[in-house]
Amino acid sequence: MTRAMGAAMRRIHVGNALSAFGLGFTVPYLYVYVAQVRGLGAVTAGLVLAVFAVAALVVLPFAGRAIVRRGPLPVLLVALVTAALGALSLGLASSAAAVLLSAAALGAGQAVMQPALATMIVDCSTAETRSRAFAMQFFLQNLGLGVGGLIGGHLVDTTRVSSFTLLFAIEAAMFLLLVVVMATVRMPRAPRIEGAPASARGSWKQLLGNRAMVQLCVLGFVLFFACYGQFESGLAAYGVEAAGISTSALGTALAANTAVIVVAQFAVLRFVERRRRSRVIAAVGLIWALAWAVAAYAGLGNGSQEMATAAFVSTYALFGLGEAMLSPTVAPLVADLAPAGLAGQYNSAFALVKQLALAVGPAVGGPMGASLHGPYVVTFLLFSLGISVLAVRLGRALTPAQDRPWTAKGRVVARSGVEPVSAEV
Repeated sequence: MTRAMGAAMRRIHVGNALSAFGLGFTVPYLYVYVAQVRGLGAVTAGLVLAVFAVAALVVLPFAGRAIVRRGPLPVLLVALVTAALGALSLGLASSAAAVLLSAAALGAGQAVMQPALATMIVDCSTAETRSRAFAMQFFLQNLGLGVGGLIGGHLVDTTRVSSFTLLFAIEAAMFLLLVVVMATVRMPRAPRIEGAPASARGSWKQLLGNRAMVQLCVLGFVLFFACYGQFESGLAAYGVEAAGISTSALGTALAANTAVIVVAQFAVLRFVERRRRSRVIAAVGLIWALAWAVAAYAGLGNGSQEMATAAFVSTYALFGLGEAMLSPTVAPLVADLAPAGLAGQYNSAFALVKQLALAVGPAVGGPMGASLHGPYVVTFLLFSLGISVLAVRLGRALTPAQDRPWTAKGRVVARSGVEPVSAEV
């Protein structure tokens, strides 16, 4: 990595931390703000959460092509300004229409930030440094979300609308501060790519023709559906209804998840860096299957309430361990599967898969977790075992350099504007 790439990477990591900090300020309190503080009711609050997902699904197919054509930095700056306007207007909105429009702008901006920042990391890293760079990104995101949520929780007062207006204003300020920080980034110069698809349809056709990428997207959907899509919906409902977990214990479980990620991230990185990516993902499936088994004990066992609470907190901690293993594995793999010039397209496609899973996961898991306790944990235990099966199958479709990148030292993979050097392994 050159000195210029290192300087750019440091600013990108600052950007990840600031954006996560801003999101942590408001996301946990959206429902309360819309339904109770603004008095717009539970239906409108539910629609706001749905609008976030819909906005992401609408903009992400176009975001990938924009990143390919314009570069990730200009797209990121537009997304940040859009999110800042959405956050500020959401803090001032008092009608249902204004709240929904503001949420659409904020959701669209947030969605585009993810693939833009990921592509910038790809452009500023090499095969040897990419896993560590994405691990650092995940670490800073969780740290920012945790700190933002903690501070935000002490600022809000459900009896005062002005406290929430302040909260959203601070979030908007974080995004605008990030605009200033990212505007100073000097990305590596990207030469013109010959033979790149001339249309968005062409680039999507090329992506769908990449067998390994399609398999990774299917695997990614199951990963996000069976874990992230359950955290604040089905698993939380299951904990409260089946295990009798209090709201304070649920907060402790979420904190345990973040703590494991923050504490274990770089220790885990040393473990996974020299192991086949497909086998690491398969191991995550087994860890999550164990997590669901522990959750089954929490809700269906005959132990004391203290044991049930400890088991439930342990479930979230085990999920955190799996997440720490995935962060330096999956995102670099997406980058390594992307042909030269199309890293932004592939990052956006994978972000789209993630959003679909996060939209479907709560819709399926929420009702099951609240009422069908036994079938719920068995279903998602089987999904976790399915992750291991899909990961092993994916390994057969990967080249040695994609599955074992340490065997191709000195090789730069999938820079969004640089032709990779091939390496026979």
